[in-house]
Amino acid sequence: MSDHPSAVSGAFQRPFTEQIAFFRSKLGNQVPTQAWDDLKRSEHDSAFMVAGAAKADLLSDLAAAVDKAISEGRGLEEFRADFRDIVRRNGWTGWTGEGSVRGEAWRVRTILTTNAMTSYAAGRLAQLKAGNFPIWVYRHGGSQEPRPQHLDWDGLMLNPAHLFWRTHYPPSDWGCSCYVLGASSERAAKRLGGKPGKTLPKDWQAIDPKTGAPVGIGKNWDYAPGDSVSEKVQALAAKVGSWDNRIATAFLEELPAETSDQLSRAYRALPSTRDDLRRYAQRVFDRTDAGTEDMAPVQPTRTLGMARSGHVAQINEALGTEAIRKTGFDFAIDRNGTRHIRSEHGPSGKSAITITPVDFALLPELVEQPDAILSGGDEHKGLPRALFRKTIAGKVYEAVFELRGGTRTLMLKTFYVVKYAR
Repeated sequence: MSDHPSAVSGAFQRPFTEQIAFFRSKLGNQVPTQAWDDLKRSEHDSAFMVAGAAKADLLSDLAAAVDKAISEGRGLEEFRADFRDIVRRNGWTGWTGEGSVRGEAWRVRTILTTNAMTSYAAGRLAQLKAGNFPIWVYRHGGSQEPRPQHLDWDGLMLNPAHLFWRTHYPPSDWGCSCYVLGASSERAAKRLGGKPGKTLPKDWQAIDPKTGAPVGIGKNWDYAPGDSVSEKVQALAAKVGSWDNRIATAFLEELPAETSDQLSRAYRALPSTRDDLRRYAQRVFDRTDAGTEDMAPVQPTRTLGMARSGHVAQINEALGTEAIRKTGFDFAIDRNGTRHIRSEHGPSGKSAITITPVDFALLPELVEQPDAILSGGDEHKGLPRALFRKTIAGKVYEAVFELRGGTRTLMLKTFYVVKYAR
């Protein structure tokens, strides 16, 4: 377990199974709201909301953007671009922060950091409980503008059953980066920053009349994020094997089909998804995908999001068989397939109309709204293939995906322009 599990950098850059299990388990209950306190305390454990977002499509788009940022360890700038696009596409007006650069920056950061920090804390809480640590250590997060009470609690060593954790388990307010560590002994707790002999002040449960919560705790923050669903989170996490191979689909298949379909649709509509594919292809086309002195190798695969139930039905119909019998397949590209496309259909290839990295940004649209889904021809090594066809900007594109049941992936094998549309 990380020594600093609730730092903002950790919440964004090191997503882990329990964290994603917690966050995605909430997405089946997307709650329209008018104000930030329409949901209170542990109600957030089993519901996703963004204050003022009342329309279902808007909520799903925001949920997909937040999920992508958390599960893929993305930063604020990418989320900001997705947020702006979502606001524009949904015609969302009247949201808090609208109308100024500072207001938008504050709102974007609040949405993402609050979800990242609470999901991180909830995931860590599930791990702490599963680890059966006899001592929990409260650590201050090192904020530039620390809250005095939170500094006072730094180093507290308490039994997990202590009432303190029910109301003071962090984060305990907007922007709070405090965290909790588990220790197997007093010596171990001391190594983690615990301070033996430090005790709580007698008035630690005193209520602040302005917030209705204990002094030092923000309004509606007097609860332990994830506590009400820890067992569920542990059970979900136990089902996942390799997190890297399941990042696009893990836990989403546990949601109602209508919800997971909408989230998959929303994922493919994000500007960052299109840009991810373009940049991935650019690295392969530039022959830097294996890494250079200045750049790390690209990831083995890049997802386009999970296949919807409609995709499954259309692919099975096109192939004349139940080629896909399980849920949770995702569309993806990899280095081998992209290299093939570069060689055969790129600028130095044989095709009359070349494919460039920019064209890869069209794949989400092609997959989401194809003009036709057909059989992709001869099977390779017994793996069936499905062909997606779509006319975009005067060109007829075709993309062939190979169905890999072992990893539940629809992997892009080739991508080309058939002709100019008439």
